[in-house]
Amino acid sequence: MEQKIEIAFYSPVLAHLDQLSYSLYKNDYFGFVDSAIDYIDRMVDYIVNNIHHSPHKKAPHYFNKFGNELFYITYQSSKQTSWYILFNKNKNRYLIKHITNNHISGHLFNSDSPE
Repeated sequence: MEQKIEIAFYSPVLAHLDQLSYSLYKNDYFGFVDSAIDYIDRMVDYIVNNIHHSPHKKAPHYFNKFGNELFYITYQSSKQTSWYILFNKNKNRYLIKHITNNHISGHLFNSDSPE
């Protein structure tokens, strides 16, 4: 029998994603609001469909401010942008605690960088 996978987004993450779609449009990364919303929707779809079988890596110590025992997966949205999805895991339950990208925090995920 297959176990049910449960995925939840911490409410500040949901607020961040809503603001991000607007910011992407406002800062001319997308010409239409709907395009920015679709971009975020594709990321969320990736998370929901892949978090349970993508290789999990332990999050750098820096991100402990978002929770203890965090792991992350990476979502590559383009050649220039990788998103890091940080989460807690308990059996088949996942709680998304933070989302950032390589432009903001990429240096923290480099294993040669101090945490």
